[in-house]
Amino acid sequence: MKNKIKVLIVDDSAIFRQLLNKTLSADPDIEVMATAADPYIAASKMAVQVPDVITLDVEMPRMNGITFLKKIMSQHPIPVIIITGNTGRDMEVTLKALEYGAVEVLTKEMFETPALTDEVRNRICEIVKSAALTKLARKSVIGKPSVEPKLSADAVLHFVKPKNQIAISDKVIAVGASTGGTEAIRTFLEPLPVDIPGIVIVQHMPENFTRLFAERLNSLCKISVKEAEDGDLVKPGTALIAPGNRHLLLKRRGSQYYVELNDSPLVNRHRPAVDVLFRSTAIYAGQNGIGIILTGMGDDGARGLLEIKQAGGRTIAQDESSCVVFGMPKEAIMLNAADKILPLKEISRYVVQLINEKRFV
Repeated sequence: MKNKIKVLIVDDSAIFRQLLNKTLSADPDIEVMATAADPYIAASKMAVQVPDVITLDVEMPRMNGITFLKKIMSQHPIPVIIITGNTGRDMEVTLKALEYGAVEVLTKEMFETPALTDEVRNRICEIVKSAALTKLARKSVIGKPSVEPKLSADAVLHFVKPKNQIAISDKVIAVGASTGGTEAIRTFLEPLPVDIPGIVIVQHMPENFTRLFAERLNSLCKISVKEAEDGDLVKPGTALIAPGNRHLLLKRRGSQYYVELNDSPLVNRHRPAVDVLFRSTAIYAGQNGIGIILTGMGDDGARGLLEIKQAGGRTIAQDESSCVVFGMPKEAIMLNAADKILPLKEISRYVVQLINEKRFV
């Protein structure tokens, strides 16, 4: 028999523990091994049996979820999914949770419909299954959940080159990341000079978290970083981060790049999706585009990176040793989409080198 994924639910709300237990237990590949009202109870459960995945609330009695997460990651790393309320304070501390090693952050808003839809149930179970696969000791192959087919970037943008556009040489840098990406993006952006070409970024992150993420990066980097707004110009020395739950597309008007936000269907079960950003970069920037795919679960961005390469742009994938999860870069590498495979700390320097190359025109 195939081993089930053992999940420990840690949340001080009895009603939410019951709801999440029912949702996960309905999947034949998942077993809720225990629930706990606070981290001390969770620790006692873990002493008896070690879970494959932990779902963790933030605000709890006796010990908050962030402190517990730090203890887990320093003592016995286990994939942790943060499931939090949507208050301002929670948004700030759960952003920290991504830095400390949480593999995913979800908000309880998705559970607040009168009856959970199949799409929400399937998404939650798929996230748990993906989280389980981030462990170094890989488990036996886990059956795929029964979900709606994954949509490609075609659901948002067909690959059709715009006609009669004037030739320009302005570069644009497109970056995609997921699990582990908050720190990877910081590491990439911090060393960049203020005259670096405009940057557009998709980081898989819940709605409302991206604004705080952008503000934090803006305080740390030489360049300006902000959450993208529809119609924002893509200018040198500026990085625009896709808002949670909005697709971000690069567009061009004459010689000026700008961004468009929309609410088109999920692509690769994500919105924003890296494939959407990368495809639009291939279309509107072509040989002037630089695509960078960083750490993350799944394959979002792999095909889009290949499209940038095929359009004549330059492409970079983060190497396995520096990734939190070698999923998205691995898929891109397997498609031969990456011109260069580099450790995270070398990517910024290489991009600056590319920009300064006379032959990169």
